[in-house]
This record gives sequence, C-alpha cells and structure tokens, in this order.
Amino acid sequence: MALYRCDMGSSLVTGAIGEELAVGFLTERGYEILHKNWRCGHWEIDLIAAKNRVLYFFEIKTNRTDDQGYPEDRVKRKKIMYMTCAAEEYLIRYPSWRRIQFNILSVTLEPSITFFLIEDVYL
Repeated sequence: MALYRCDMGSSLVTGAIGEELAVGFLTERGYEILHKNWRCGHWEIDLIAAKNRVLYFFEIKTNRTDDQGYPEDRVKRKKIMYMTCAAEEYLIRYPSWRRIQFNILSVTLEPSITFFLIEDVYL
C-alpha cells in the first residue's frame, strides 16, 4: 500500500496513518467513531467510539515495521492513567454513558498492515 510511503521517518506521520487505518478497522467492525484526538488539557484520547450502547476509549499505537517490537508495548501505566483522567472528564461532559471500556489497538504497517486489539485494559 503506497499510501504511507510519503515520509516514514516521521513518527507523527506514522501515528497519523495508524490512526486513520484504525478508524477503518473499527468502522468495519461496527464501531461508530465519535471523536478523534479528543483533548482535555494535556490529556488526549486517540479515538472515542460507540458500539452496542458501550463507549470505547482507544489508544492507538503504530509501528512502521514488525522489527521494532510490538506497538502496544509502548503503552505504559502513566498513559493508561492519563486516559482514565481524560475519560472521567469526558463522562462529566457527556454523562449519558453507563458502560465504558478502555482498549489498545496496535497497528504495524510493514511487511503487511496488521492490527492487534487489546480489550478491557485496566491499571
């Protein structure tokens, strides 16, 4: 897929490509994307989606190649804590949600695009 060959040296470009691919992956599986890169102060949630009356908070991690290790390994305890804080603020602003879930979606671009979804992430 030549889409992502523009400037693979930039981790920002790689991350943006991964997030766009993640949107497609999740949409194909029935998720409705509500927000991309939702921010509250210095906290950010990459994707917020809904499916079957459940609200999902997604951290998306992307690697160019599979020789860099697993993208999901870069999600540390501190990041999960930030996601939790941002989610609390989101739920204050949008209080109608009763069921929520935190997920990590890792994306590897080469040698072929692969996705790995980790559901129900907790501290």
